[in-house]
Amino acid sequence: MSEIHVISHPEGFDPEDTRTGIPNGKLGIWLFLASEIMLFATLFTTYIVLRTAAPEWPRGLDELNVPLAMTNTFVLISSSVTMVLAYAAAYQKNMGKFRLFMGLTIALGVVFLIIKGFEYHAKFELGHYPSTNIFFAVYFTLTGLHMLHVIGGLIFNGILTILAPFEWDDPLFLGRIEYAGLYWHFVDVVWIFLFPALYLL
Repeated sequence: MSEIHVISHPEGFDPEDTRTGIPNGKLGIWLFLASEIMLFATLFTTYIVLRTAAPEWPRGLDELNVPLAMTNTFVLISSSVTMVLAYAAAYQKNMGKFRLFMGLTIALGVVFLIIKGFEYHAKFELGHYPSTNIFFAVYFTLTGLHMLHVIGGLIFNGILTILAPFEWDDPLFLGRIEYAGLYWHFVDVVWIFLFPALYLL
């Protein structure tokens, strides 16, 4: 009968540590965000090329709802603050505050989607679709892709909130919250670039 060997780790061993000194999860999220940066950089470059090549280009100030977009900018910036507070609460092992601030982050993300839904509905009522012209094709592509990323972040944050009572003492759980925060901040930064590029210029 073959023997079963139990592998024991030295005191202080971190299962997420790699030989690079960077936890596997953090390395993975940074590589993922790097690919996302390349995706949005390509789309922004395409937008610039299309805009400079077009004989005429509608102004976002005239075609889009700037007050709604400004409201959404404030909403997302606020959600980044609550995400930081959620991580700080988890670091301090305060589950109550963690779930409160993570809940606020999720709520603000939902508010962002609702406001964007009203904006889309108004455009459809006016007969503006991605097929209307290049301007609206770019607008719907960039903002639609961003909305998908917001939805992905909400799902991730929601799962962490649900799992918190069950995995609170898992040493890896705090890292997962940090990685969710990195992703959420990335989503916010993308919008900060999208807002002036599409709505103000």
